[in-house]
Amino acid sequence: MTGYLDTGTPGDAELLFLALGGAGEIGMNLNLYGHAGVWLMVDLGITFGDESTPGIDVIMPDPSFIEERRDELVGLVLTHAHEDHLGAVAYLWDRLRCPVYATPFTAAVLRRKLAEAGLLDRVPLTEIPLSGRFSVGPFAIELITLTHSIPEPNALVIETPVGRVMHTGDWKLDPDPIVGPTTDEKALIRVGEAGVLAMVCDSTNVLVNGESGSEADVRDTLLDIVGRYEKRVAVACFASNVARLETIARVGAAHDRQVALVGRSLWRIYEAAKETGYLLDIPPFLAERDIGYLPRDKVLMICTGSQGEPRSALARIAAGDHPEVSLEAGDTVIFSSRIIPGNEISINRMHNRLSELGVELVTTNEENVHVSGHPARDELSQMYQWIRPRIAIPVHGEPRHLVAHAKLAQECQVPETVVVQNGAMVCLAPGRAEIIDEVFTGRLAVDGRQIVNLESGAIRDRRRMIHHGSAVATVILGRDGELRGMPIVSLHGIQPGEREDAILPPVVDAVCDAVNRLSGRDRANDELVAEAARRAVRRTLRQICGKRPHTEVHLVRV
Repeated sequence: MTGYLDTGTPGDAELLFLALGGAGEIGMNLNLYGHAGVWLMVDLGITFGDESTPGIDVIMPDPSFIEERRDELVGLVLTHAHEDHLGAVAYLWDRLRCPVYATPFTAAVLRRKLAEAGLLDRVPLTEIPLSGRFSVGPFAIELITLTHSIPEPNALVIETPVGRVMHTGDWKLDPDPIVGPTTDEKALIRVGEAGVLAMVCDSTNVLVNGESGSEADVRDTLLDIVGRYEKRVAVACFASNVARLETIARVGAAHDRQVALVGRSLWRIYEAAKETGYLLDIPPFLAERDIGYLPRDKVLMICTGSQGEPRSALARIAAGDHPEVSLEAGDTVIFSSRIIPGNEISINRMHNRLSELGVELVTTNEENVHVSGHPARDELSQMYQWIRPRIAIPVHGEPRHLVAHAKLAQECQVPETVVVQNGAMVCLAPGRAEIIDEVFTGRLAVDGRQIVNLESGAIRDRRRMIHHGSAVATVILGRDGELRGMPIVSLHGIQPGEREDAILPPVVDAVCDAVNRLSGRDRANDELVAEAARRAVRRTLRQICGKRPHTEVHLVRV
């Protein structure tokens, strides 16, 4: 009996699982299931750049493994419409060229992204109804309705002749989600009773005791809080949280305030929601340009930028450069969101800028203005009681989350647990679950209008320039290899301008010495001359000011 290790292709008796993104990290999900010679992809998401990735806004998993096997990829199923689950489709689909499957709201969000990328007419996108059943190659798939912080989150029950997998996607157990149905508990119990080989499950909040809380609780809190303030109030939240938009619309109506959306992504989500039957029975939202015509006590704004994103609406308002909207002393901003790990610096910077304006801030530290969309420990335990898998594979978490999730699964009497990182190939069947291979994983970045490797030379150079500055040396040589004049050196971001005059002479002297020490034969080689000059610049600057700048040498022959 042959299998993946023999042929590089999943065998007829095998069921494989491979994460290329989202295992060992939160965000950038890309999962693959292999069986009978083909692969099924579940989700294809992004994460966002930060101060460690200068010039980069969007980061995504490198799909090279499956791109090389594109003929074996039978389809991509999207669990829901969050960016970390579908945001990379418009960037990477042309490398994969497979059918895509999604429920109506997720499809509506994706279509807008595909249209912007010029792919709308090229991507074969099939809408699947809630609780729908369909087949993709040898995989029979059933959607199970769950609750989350966006409409239409789905668990996938993936059935093959050698075993059934429950892939939860992102979820929670919300008894009153405001928008959309509650979790289909009967379906989950039915699936568990039928027998589940493995459950691949969300780990984000495994370190949080109890339950995640209900969206209805947030509505009650916001109703109370907004009524306390007399001037302009803004609420910062995730644009994709349609239930929160519904809540804020109701809160505005209750306090005789008109509600405006400030930020393009909010309008995109709002339009997708209306198109698929959500948010139809609330007053229409105002546009940004209408806010200035209303008294400050009659305005309630919903703004993008809860994570301090530099280009977001709230960041521009805090910096005083938004063209339509301003905040002033006595106004209030409610941060109806959690802090995503890694965003603390940018969020604190925004908080400080708003405070300098005299704006009052309300966060989850003071009030119950946000509930997570991910399951806490009691909810995870309940899911394990319903599904009772033989194997637990934690995903959608950092290593500490995955390890804690595996321990929780063991406490829930799951016989086998496998903690994986991106690139770990797990054989779920036949036999005991185990990692059988490690495959290449990496990260790609959207850099302007191109997609590059996140570890490319250009990105590394940018990081170096941020920390150490840059230096450029121009060296002019005659055809005989002799210097024609002193080298010209310019420095950027290394020392304050008034100190550069003291630094430049020894750097220039070092370049002259390095070139003159070369043999006549070596000075005829442009690459050797340029490298000698580059080393001289870096060595001298390191000795003088402790910097290792990005250094370029321009060699001119006359």
